[in-house]
Amino acid sequence: MINSRKRLHLKTLGLAGAGLSLLSLPGCSGMALSAAEVASDDEKQWQQADMIIASIAPTQFPARDFLITHYGAKAASSFDNTSAIKAAIAACHAAGGGRVVVPLGRFETGAIHLRSNVNLHLQQNAVLSFYTDANHYLPYVMTRWEGVELMGLSPLIYAFEQENIAVTGEGILEGNGSNSQWWPWKGNWERRSWDYDASVDQVLTRAPLFEMAERGTPVSDRVFAQNFLRPPFIQPYGCKRVLIDGVTIRNSPFWLINPVLSEDVVVRNVNFISYGPNSDGCNPESCNRVLIENCLFDTGDDCIALKSGRNNDGRRLATPVQNVVIQDCVMRAGHGGVVLGSEISGGARNIFARRCRMSSPNLARGIRIKTNSVRGGLIENIYIRDIEIGEVRDAIVINFFYEEGDAGQFMPQVKNLHISNLQVHKAQRAFVLRGFERAPINGVSLHNVHFKQTESLGILENVAQLDQLDLTLNGQELKL
Repeated sequence: MINSRKRLHLKTLGLAGAGLSLLSLPGCSGMALSAAEVASDDEKQWQQADMIIASIAPTQFPARDFLITHYGAKAASSFDNTSAIKAAIAACHAAGGGRVVVPLGRFETGAIHLRSNVNLHLQQNAVLSFYTDANHYLPYVMTRWEGVELMGLSPLIYAFEQENIAVTGEGILEGNGSNSQWWPWKGNWERRSWDYDASVDQVLTRAPLFEMAERGTPVSDRVFAQNFLRPPFIQPYGCKRVLIDGVTIRNSPFWLINPVLSEDVVVRNVNFISYGPNSDGCNPESCNRVLIENCLFDTGDDCIALKSGRNNDGRRLATPVQNVVIQDCVMRAGHGGVVLGSEISGGARNIFARRCRMSSPNLARGIRIKTNSVRGGLIENIYIRDIEIGEVRDAIVINFFYEEGDAGQFMPQVKNLHISNLQVHKAQRAFVLRGFERAPINGVSLHNVHFKQTESLGILENVAQLDQLDLTLNGQELKL
């Protein structure tokens, strides 16, 4: 097992640029892999990714359109289009489905609730601009916030237990989050650019919500007269056959796309652009059969974060995020590129990510798993390959000490994590791997992984098994 207190820094070891081979570092364990065995096993596992994609039930919509302007919508800054869009959706649903079309222009609106067989379609140069007054997101709906269920503000675009729904087109979804709207509810954030106002700090709602969840308070009773929890932008909740394709999402109050307890979800060709606090790009929670492809992420938090509920609430529902394929995406700024956690108490399994490019001076981590012993959760069968990282702070991170750290009785487990064909051009640290002494990180394999301009090997604590083949750091062979 890798020494529980070992921090390995190239500068400290005197190996950076010294032309020395990094072989058999003290305190590290692992085994050499056969190239033929690795290649054969890798192809077998990646066949599962193609099978997942093939198994996703597609959306289908009749060829008829419902133009929102025919229901009273107006592209005027002083006009509230909420009722007109609702009427167009109702008519489309009643007719058996089709497209609700937003034409060229900027349309102001409050919450939009999708119904079965409705495709909300934004034409090129169409903008849906959402109000920032929380009253436009009442009445409360069943939602999930940071992995905990409650009756809360409606997401900007929401669907509850609907089937065959979509948001498509070449238009823009504008959330209007800013340093004066929505984002200040984050409170005394270390990177804030607003004057702190304690009277609207999310902690006033977040802390009692989490306490309710730990006590097992029924979700219907998790209601707050003053709710300072920013809503996500798009949240299909308990839905089947969901498509989000082509749109640009900007300046979200909170997470941008957040499918919850949904099946057969496809997110493709979407531009995620939002730099506010908790501006995660795409966060599927407790979903099954998900494809995320050909998307651009430029966000203020994790680009993609797979989740399955927080602490007691995640264990109550006990529904993993599973059978997910991520491919052909570009990640720029963000806390992490491809991430699992931290709300991962329901577990994660059968996750595949391939052919993605990540790079930014503001990209903190490339591949990231974050959890702790309050969350728990089994994370297994994670396959990542053909990833190119240009510039990043930490390339590969598995952190059992996130937030609460080792303060609970639910040991996180990481099993069967395979990373192959990873190229990292510039990083501060190659690894941050931090397991628990009584629950080490287990079953990690690295094949054809190369760190080029890397300042430090990083941190390796309590890693029980790390198998490797063709691993280099700054051009030198590396064996852990």
